[in-house]
Amino acid sequence: MNPLGTSPAACTDRAAVPAGAGRLRIALLTYRGKPTCGGQGVYIRHLSRALVDLGHHVEVFSGPPLPELDPRVGLHAVPSLDFYNDEHPLQMPRPAQMRTRGDWIEFGTFLTGVFPEPLAFSVRVAALLRDRVGEFDIVHDNQGLGSGMLTLGRAGLPLIATIHHPNTVDRRLELEAAERFWPRFFRRRWYSFVDMQTRVVQSYPEVITDSEASLEDITRDHRVARERLFVVPVGVDAEVFRPLPGVARRPGRLMTLASADMAMKGLRFLLEAVAALRTAGRRIELVVVGRLKEDSAAARTVRELGLADVVRFEADIPEARLVELYAEAELAIVPSLYEGFSLPAVEAMSAGVPRVATTGGALPEVVGRDGQTALLVPPGDSSALARRIAEALDNPELRAHIAAAGRQRVLELWTWKQTALKTVERYRSVLSARRNGVELRRGTPHEVADDARGTSQLHRPARLRDGQAQETPR
Repeated sequence: MNPLGTSPAACTDRAAVPAGAGRLRIALLTYRGKPTCGGQGVYIRHLSRALVDLGHHVEVFSGPPLPELDPRVGLHAVPSLDFYNDEHPLQMPRPAQMRTRGDWIEFGTFLTGVFPEPLAFSVRVAALLRDRVGEFDIVHDNQGLGSGMLTLGRAGLPLIATIHHPNTVDRRLELEAAERFWPRFFRRRWYSFVDMQTRVVQSYPEVITDSEASLEDITRDHRVARERLFVVPVGVDAEVFRPLPGVARRPGRLMTLASADMAMKGLRFLLEAVAALRTAGRRIELVVVGRLKEDSAAARTVRELGLADVVRFEADIPEARLVELYAEAELAIVPSLYEGFSLPAVEAMSAGVPRVATTGGALPEVVGRDGQTALLVPPGDSSALARRIAEALDNPELRAHIAAAGRQRVLELWTWKQTALKTVERYRSVLSARRNGVELRRGTPHEVADDARGTSQLHRPARLRDGQAQETPR
């Protein structure tokens, strides 16, 4: 990494990158690039690599923590005050650190109790990209949706966004989980940035999301016209996440991923299920891939239920270790109250681990039929979760069937190449509409009025059910 925070792959002669011949120049943005976070670092890492494999030029602009990228992908580190880093959370900046408008915006927003990163990142990245308007064909915003993006649109850069699921769902579930006034007040303040995202996303000509369930939620909560929403499922590297026949299953071993202590992930209900199974006399252990904070709700639940000797947390583990943990588990559990897609569920399927999952959000859409490719339970029901876990642990034939069928489902439906191909279709749709004089008005695409005729006509881009559309001529 050079002193400007740009990887050597991004320091090529930008003027020499051809814009024609079907090759696109893509700026891929993420306000966080944490390598272990599905909607951030994992998505950016694999999508950027798959886009480069297709022959496109990709540069990633990321706030800390930075993603792990293919060396062919340019990486631009967009600095921040990084209030929420794992090493020194909530550390106040020194006066010498306050150098830019983005710094003051981040600091001021933080002091009001609002999550500041999407807004501050958008202001910083807009300042970087305004000087490079002619060097990219399209700017792809990964769930940031900060107000600074509006200035890029006005500067002439075509925009598109991915929303894995709307943060309105997180806000709703966190408020429901808060039992007292002050926790509800502070969580409501924290999630105030969601209102900004609703305003900003309505300016994007097209929005990509991972599932039909998320599409419905975005339509309702962000008030985005359905004809501007397209489903492009994410993928999994089936050569990495694969069964490991040489690794023995650990009897009674359960595994789940919970990268953040959020009500939406439903970890409390899984812990209650584990406690019930243990009370019933079963030998059981749970590995949680994620970081346990001492003052978190998860830590309190572990203490209250007396589970410290059977629950283990592993944080920031390499991918190879994650695959090994899947191979050691008899069951992978997805206890979420809601998921917009769930990469952990797909990774477990690809690794050949049988799953017990809830029906929250897009999970039935992802994991498939109950009893065939997963065992399904209602979200937020720890008793039902305990019963299905016990059923699976007592039935090795059922586990083997679900494991094999889940792996096959992944191989048929979800690869990063397919994700990249469908994403490029959306890029070309945006660029084609732009060339044909289509602009966005009041949240709905309209054809720009012809000066001679003085008329306008509603334009609806072609859309198929699975998010694909006919690719426009190059």
